[in-house]
Amino acid sequence: MKAHSDDKIIDSWEKNVSQWTAAVRGDEIESRKLITNNAIIETVLRYSPTSLLDVGCGEGWLIRELSPYVSRLVGVDAVSGLVQKAQSAGSGECFVASYDDIARGALKGSFGAVVCNFSLLGKESVEALFGAAPSLVDPDGVLIVQTLHPVFATGESPYVDGWRDGSWAGFNSSFLDPAPWYFRTLANWVSLFSRNGFHLLEIREPINPKTHKPASMIFVGVHADKKSLQPSC
Repeated sequence: MKAHSDDKIIDSWEKNVSQWTAAVRGDEIESRKLITNNAIIETVLRYSPTSLLDVGCGEGWLIRELSPYVSRLVGVDAVSGLVQKAQSAGSGECFVASYDDIARGALKGSFGAVVCNFSLLGKESVEALFGAAPSLVDPDGVLIVQTLHPVFATGESPYVDGWRDGSWAGFNSSFLDPAPWYFRTLANWVSLFSRNGFHLLEIREPINPKTHKPASMIFVGVHADKKSLQPSC
């Protein structure tokens, strides 16, 4: 298995199911608690979807948070251990499916919102998922992606697309074998949406109140022929 590959990402997460679940449910991740959790919830609720697909749902946190507001919630994740954690916590309908499975049509029907919350870490798998996204999003629905801010996530590395080594810096010592991730420039993210038939309705930059710098970047895409669609609140 290559150290920098989509398969290695899954392999790493399979080793950290319990660690991640404990960290999320114990509010151990400061950036999530302080900024990014509320940012994704607020973005979703601005569009008032009646159905939602959480791609890369992990242990089901987002589905549980949105359950009072969205009628139908479905989660998918490639890591079976995380899906089991989600199911045991009552996180709606959760299924095991890789992004390649989704690209091959493993999911039927479409949703008012398809959300990828810090779950687009790979290269080929993410590109395959975007290729399938038009069929997953309702005609008047939205595709929402929250990811690391491209400008601030690059660190000392060159601002070019490419694989980066993973790190569990800031997490407790129980985490093992950090997953690699594929860095995308802002231009690459915009291109992913546009070349797969989506118009970017908005780009949001949630600000860390301590550093006064963006903690993440949120993209909201709609089908290209729905450019006039506006949030409901």
